[in-house]
Amino acid sequence: MANIENINEPEAKAILRGERISPRKVQIVLDLIRNQSVEKAVAALDLTPKAAAPIVKKLLNSAVANADNNHSMNKDLLYVAACYVGPGPILKRIRPRAQGRAFRINKRTSNITIILKEREA
Repeated sequence: MANIENINEPEAKAILRGERISPRKVQIVLDLIRNQSVEKAVAALDLTPKAAAPIVKKLLNSAVANADNNHSMNKDLLYVAACYVGPGPILKRIRPRAQGRAFRINKRTSNITIILKEREA
């Protein structure tokens, strides 16, 4: 039987689809902020020298705004309950190679999701 916690617990979500960065690069940054409070997550993203950090920070701020405006949640009690990334559509390009051959270049995209919940005070 599945472990079911509070099903009716409110949560705020923000989704970014089709961002032109590889999911492997985003996953490293998401692992830093998972289960952190929003303040700690923003501080960690400010100090992370990865290409995905500003993208994830902007999405995190969007999730905080959704929590505040749509669900009337307390900003001070928010934490990153879940964050994950999946592959988006792949842009396929051709790179000319020696002797008339053509190699494929895959330009990967990401679908990033951040879910925030409130901690019990």
